[in-house]
Amino acid sequence: MSQGPEKRVENQIKGYLDKLGAYHRKTHGSLFSKAGTPDILACVKGRFVAIEVKREEGGKVSPLQEANIQMIQKAGGIAFVTSSLEQTKQYLKKFNLV
Repeated sequence: MSQGPEKRVENQIKGYLDKLGAYHRKTHGSLFSKAGTPDILACVKGRFVAIEVKREEGGKVSPLQEANIQMIQKAGGIAFVTSSLEQTKQYLKKFNLV
């Protein structure tokens, strides 16, 4: 069974977070989770990081996902949308987490 582009990128990001020694969890949309929660929640060097993964072509953030990203940022966390491991590394570097 092959992985879709988002799943592949999620797995690359999780592997990278492991190398950094970060705590992270992949969220799964369900009856028991808050709708619009970013795909990966992590703690990197003591900072809360939320990562929404979208495929490079045609991947769009829903209004609910965008609202959650803004709430996290307003609360002092780091939240962003990414479509690649390289882009994720750039965001983490921007926030001095690597």
